Amino acid sequence: MDNLTKEMRSKVMSLIKCKDTKIEVLFRKELWKNGIRYRKNLNKYFGKPDIVLKKYQTVIFLDSCFWHGCPDHLRIPSSNKDYWNKKIQRNTQRDCEVNQYYQSIGWKIIRIWEHEIKYNRYQLIADNLIKDLFKNPMPIVLPGTVYNSFKTPEIKEKDPELF
Repeated sequence: MDNLTKEMRSKVMSLIKCKDTKIEVLFRKELWKNGIRYRKNLNKYFGKPDIVLKKYQTVIFLDSCFWHGCPDHLRIPSSNKDYWNKKIQRNTQRDCEVNQYYQSIGWKIIRIWEHEIKYNRYQLIADNLIKDLFKNPMPIVLPGTVYNSFKTPEIKEKDPELF
């Protein structure tokens, strides 16, 4: 049972941003600063990737821990659990379908969790992306491979700019 009326829930849900979130903007700025040109939130690409690097045949998804079911940080709301379980399960299933599509056409798929940008630093992740994918003659991410995270030095404190 939901604690909010249908109208109140609708209003709350409509306020959730689906593009140009703070983590997306910070990550894109790092890519741009390092000379990587991209397209953002293109509807013509399957699964609506957050960032498309057509030149490198790469799509990047910046996945929210809640909406995409992060195994470390997902907390299902206590009200209406069945609905949320089905919703998150369908989102993760859709993520797999998107990955399979891009694998089938030979594109690189990069999925970065929201917490990887928050707890590590987005600059480190962007630098690793650039180094690993675009400056090495033999990229770590091979066409048709899903690369789920960039291993960056662990940073214990949170970036105050993000919270």
